[in-house]
Amino acid sequence: MFICLVDQVKANFILSTLKNIEYGSAIITIHDGNITQIDKTEKTRFESKRFTSKNQK
Repeated sequence: MFICLVDQVKANFILSTLKNIEYGSAIITIHDGNITQIDKTEKTRFESKRFTSKNQK
């Protein structure tokens, strides 16, 4: 069993990353019990307007 040690700088970075994502994901990569990389993917969503035959003129 590995114990991942997180220093305050890394913990703050992870929390900041999570707070700033509205839609998306964060992947934390760990090697030998240490955080080595954080990948962030953000999605941009636009409001969808659905057109029905009533709306089309």
